Amino acid sequence: MGQGGEPRRGQARDGELGAAVARAQDGDEAAFAVAYRIVQPGLLGYLRGLVGEDAEDVASDAWLEIARDLGRFKGDGAGFRGWTATIARHRALDHLRRQRVRPRASTLEQDVLDLPGPHSTHDQALESLSTAHALRLVGGLPQDQAEAVLLRVVVGLDGPAAARVLGKRPGAVRTAAYRGLKRLAAQLGGDGVTDEARRTLGEST
Repeated sequence: MGQGGEPRRGQARDGELGAAVARAQDGDEAAFAVAYRIVQPGLLGYLRGLVGEDAEDVASDAWLEIARDLGRFKGDGAGFRGWTATIARHRALDHLRRQRVRPRASTLEQDVLDLPGPHSTHDQALESLSTAHALRLVGGLPQDQAEAVLLRVVVGLDGPAAARVLGKRPGAVRTAAYRGLKRLAAQLGGDGVTDEARRTLGEST
């Protein structure tokens, strides 16, 4: 999600990821480890936004399913990222159903009290989404906005891929992510997030 047209988080390595997945499907265990190392940080961030402290356990369940069904996957690196996010989301929702809780954080008010002063910028709001504190903030968003932001910014999916994971239209996901980023920036004391959010999310994706 860098400036000047740089790829968003995760997208820069999709070529390497696609090659690793192809080798892994041919039985190369080292290549599967490469794919895991590329995908896991974003996937874990997404799951932390959904299930909080249980993210590691849910991620483990998801990777067991990913490994089991790897031979069925067809696509490139970006497609693999979306496929794994879909599996992780299903495991997270199963976990939440078992726990009988909603995929929302309950600590938003305290997080807002703990935020930095008004000199924080919208850039900091976007760049800090990988931190536990920011992920708790994301969890305080409406669910559609939270998941859209996590998939677009943390996992690094484009609009259509995020829409497939969520089973929604790309325009709806783009709008939800845009609104979520605006709200996060406002909470972090940033101004002028509109242009940054537009660049981050991409009007055409």
